[in-house]
Amino acid sequence: MSDPYETTEAHLERLLGRALNSYDLPDRLVERLATALAHSSALYASHHSSVSGLHRETYRHTYLLADGDAVSLWELAHRAPGESVLRHELFATKEEIRLALDRLSGGGPADPVGELAAYGALSDEDGPEQDLAVLGMLLGRPGLPRQRRTYAVDDSADHARRVLRRAENADRPGAAVARLLTSAYAHQITQAFGTRQCLSDGRDAGFTLYEHAFVLLDGTEFSLWEVEHTATPDGRHMCEVYTTEAAARGAMQLRARVR
Repeated sequence: MSDPYETTEAHLERLLGRALNSYDLPDRLVERLATALAHSSALYASHHSSVSGLHRETYRHTYLLADGDAVSLWELAHRAPGESVLRHELFATKEEIRLALDRLSGGGPADPVGELAAYGALSDEDGPEQDLAVLGMLLGRPGLPRQRRTYAVDDSADHARRVLRRAENADRPGAAVARLLTSAYAHQITQAFGTRQCLSDGRDAGFTLYEHAFVLLDGTEFSLWEVEHTATPDGRHMCEVYTTEAAARGAMQLRARVR
């Protein structure tokens, strides 16, 4: 049904390209799907009859969007008795799948042996939270994220370059990280540690920690951790950048003693 090495962009393009009714999908939904970072496809239900030649399968395609939400497309693949070509249709909701099954059955029951029952009545129990759990595993995140990110699709590669350029610590990220972040196309800035007045060599110094989270073209995420502080000999403002939160917090502890 799908290539495990297929990109999310190619996967979505393939689905929309083969669906007979892709033009019926809401424009807003298609626009949001264009920001998808990852996807997961699963066979939701199937029904085959060797007697009548009926062939129907429902697939659920779930997408993780750049704003942290998850949405699903429902694909109905069907072939009528005597046909050799498999037809594909896409729907935004499970209710539309129900209507499509009724249509294929001529307005009568979907199937005399209870096709809707075989489809688990297409219940709404498995909603967006389960979508996020599936995609969280796909992206290597254990369980649901504690907080969904809202990424800004912006000149993120240039933002990463500027963050790295202002870093003054000797152990700042090197050329490999700089090359990696040239493929960043979206980012989010979060204050992980609010401004705190501390003692450094007997003088007041302010410390703030920021996470710069980036989304790369391959759908992976990468963060830079920036420490802004005034724990310098002349009290001037200084920026340090690290690739892990632990390293950044370790640097703050080394340079200051919190009151």
